[in-house]
Amino acid sequence: MRDPQKLADGYARPMAVLWEPAADGVLRLPSGRLVRGRGLRRPLPPGPSPDFALYLLGYEPPPTSWQHRWIRWPDFWLPSDPTAAAEALREAWTRSATERVEVACGGGFGRTGTALACLAVLDGVPGEDAVAFVRGHYSRRAVETPWQRRFVRRFPAD
Repeated sequence: MRDPQKLADGYARPMAVLWEPAADGVLRLPSGRLVRGRGLRRPLPPGPSPDFALYLLGYEPPPTSWQHRWIRWPDFWLPSDPTAAAEALREAWTRSATERVEVACGGGFGRTGTALACLAVLDGVPGEDAVAFVRGHYSRRAVETPWQRRFVRRFPAD
């Protein structure tokens, strides 16, 4: 679902149809990028499907009709491979500029909130402020454990 956009050279280029900013679970980062967070135990929200998803689970997610990456991340803990997680989060942040990106775990709060806070760090929010930013703009229940908060504070922005 892409709409054409006429550029200065007169040629039409596809323009991404991104998330509706007011839709349930959509977080607007300071740059204006929109990312949807959700819990996989709930039904898929109405509206367009993601173009790319990042699934944060202790087990491999079921197949989807869209591209996705899986980060092995047990409930209430941290990613099993922090380096691979940082790489996947950077990919999600980069893709969110032009694609509908979804971040999801089982409940949509702890791991999803932690990942969204890391995306906020990549978007320029200081690590010490990122959890409060996500709690204020996504869910007050986001980022559930002290070690998840520490992970966000130490997440490298570069």
